[in-house]
Amino acid sequence: MSLRLPTGSITVLLGPSVQRRRMMNRLDDASGRCADGHDAVVRRLGARATESAADRLAIVDAARRGPTAMVLADRLTDGLDAHDRSAVLSALRAVAADGVAVLVDDIDPVAALAVADGALRVDERGEVRVEELAYLAS
Repeated sequence: MSLRLPTGSITVLLGPSVQRRRMMNRLDDASGRCADGHDAVVRRLGARATESAADRLAIVDAARRGPTAMVLADRLTDGLDAHDRSAVLSALRAVAADGVAVLVDDIDPVAALAVADGALRVDERGEVRVEELAYLAS
């Protein structure tokens, strides 16, 4: 599957959970390419439900070391409470700020939208389209 994501930003997957999982599983970590066509390092970040928020924050921090073009945050917050989930998702901001494209599939896509710059929606057939995010200004 070919997927182009903007660098320096966080993109969240939306849609049915099963279809989001299938899409993340179809992405090949070893075939990442930069816009000019050369190989790019893709890091997939995940955690077991028993891992602490501190462990997950360390995983995110480790992704900032070394050459990374894309991060796939693959259910990184599963098993965390809302406060810890927010902390881990917010830490992805620093990764994106380093010029990395970040794609997030989270058990709580609404929480992930709080840190997102954009979104992709996967439909029941597995087709992907850009989702327009509309924010209310007060």
